[in-house]
Amino acid sequence: MSEMSSMMPDVQEVLIPSEEIQQKVKDLGEQITRDYREHRRLLLVGVLRGAVIVMGDLMRRIDLPCEIDFMEVSSYGAGTTSSGVVRILKDLEEDISGRHVLIVEDIIDTGLTLSYLRRSLLARKPASLEICALLSKPARRRVELDVKYLGFEIPDEFVVGYGLDYAGCYRNLPDICILKPEVFGGAAS
Repeated sequence: MSEMSSMMPDVQEVLIPSEEIQQKVKDLGEQITRDYREHRRLLLVGVLRGAVIVMGDLMRRIDLPCEIDFMEVSSYGAGTTSSGVVRILKDLEEDISGRHVLIVEDIIDTGLTLSYLRRSLLARKPASLEICALLSKPARRRVELDVKYLGFEIPDEFVVGYGLDYAGCYRNLPDICILKPEVFGGAAS
């Protein structure tokens, strides 16, 4: 386990170590650089709050001029599973009309939130719109999504670290970790 995990007794195990995450983010950055080289100006849209860390690391691995913006959406409320009702808490500041846009997300669970967000952004007429997600839980998917850039598929476990949280905590763990079920009541998310 990482150095920080000794401070986090609520962690059951490290699922993806920091070194693997960094290598995957590097690979994704190189692929995005190749795919968008002819467009030159890419707008990364991070989904707050979980995507902040992956987006920061990813943009440093993209060898193109990038702009960033953020959206904050909610579909969880206070629970550990998506309610399916999506609310936009913070909208984009940039006009994305005619822009090449890449949504950067930490994790895709049911897909409901990201599906809603994608439809909302497509209505604003970007030149292109793709999705980059660090993690995906296919066992929980309720809607299909076309994710062009995917880091890891993971099992149906409640994970924290590298931006992912439970009740606002654990985002600063450098690894992706499985949280002990007794911490969150046992329902995976």
